[in-house]
Amino acid sequence: MSDIQDKPTIVQDENVSLKPRKRGGCVGHCLKLWWVYLIVLIVIVVIAVPVILLVAVPKIAQSKLDEAELSIQGIRMMNSQAKNFTMSINSTILSDGKIKATIDGFPGKMYLEDYHDHTPFAIINFPETTADAMQVVNVTQFTEINDIAAFTAFNTFLLMNDTFRVTVEGDTFVTVHGIARRYPVTFKKTVTLPGLRLFAGTTVFDTSITLSPDARGNNFKGKTRIPNHSLVTFEIGNTTFHNYLLGNEVGTVYIDDLTLSPGDDNVFDMRATIDNGPVLTAIQEKPYCEDGNLPFQLRGKDVTNHGQYLNYFADALAAGNQTIEIDIGGTIKKLTGQAVACKA
Repeated sequence: MSDIQDKPTIVQDENVSLKPRKRGGCVGHCLKLWWVYLIVLIVIVVIAVPVILLVAVPKIAQSKLDEAELSIQGIRMMNSQAKNFTMSINSTILSDGKIKATIDGFPGKMYLEDYHDHTPFAIINFPETTADAMQVVNVTQFTEINDIAAFTAFNTFLLMNDTFRVTVEGDTFVTVHGIARRYPVTFKKTVTLPGLRLFAGTTVFDTSITLSPDARGNNFKGKTRIPNHSLVTFEIGNTTFHNYLLGNEVGTVYIDDLTLSPGDDNVFDMRATIDNGPVLTAIQEKPYCEDGNLPFQLRGKDVTNHGQYLNYFADALAAGNQTIEIDIGGTIKKLTGQAVACKA
């Protein structure tokens, strides 16, 4: 036989004893790769912290500012002149107060939310405030009228509507307590304000008629109570109105030194130059002769204050007619001692 066939088959079985595994996580591994974990930690700090500071904090600050509520308690427009006036605004800002922060002062553009181009009618410099749960913000400042058309539109909306919306908007910065960085934010709030409702509820009383005009050409005098349904106090000045009766102009009405405050206590002397002919004819017709009341319409004509013509008030007052019933029958009876009789 060959040599290969003569060799025995050898089977070797090795019994290898395994070393027991150490437990306890990655202690050894971590000790060897400590520098890797340090680098990862540094990367997290370098990347995550700036992301929080540059992205998350500004978003939270803007969100909290958006959630805050602006409420206006009163507006005063005094010392009215052709190109400027003094504006005072009393307001409060309500928030949840959960973030301690300071909001820089900023110029706030005020515009009519429902006016087509959102042109500001005034710019108010709001002071620095905090993010406390309630902030009282009162501002008084000399205010330039930069856009007469926008300011006229504001006065017209104020006069003609039951309610109207005003938006205050401005860019500013917020500083969150504990973080030195100032973050840009936008303050934008829209508030709904009550309007003048075209002076609804105006009354004329204590009237008198003279047969001959006085030195100023007036032959009718009385008192008028003008309710102010809005939150706005405004100094208008010497005001002149067209006076209509049954669709025809019959004279001019004057109210001097007109300043309206919110409420029903606005009482003024009024005087007028009236064409007596149409008035005497109308008062003898039914139904006017039955109760003595005639429906006059007033529409703004001219406004002057401090010797200056205020077209932004005059044009607003000319935007609509206001109907006022006046007891002409009673006025004639005081003059003649006889009641007005209806024509047969």
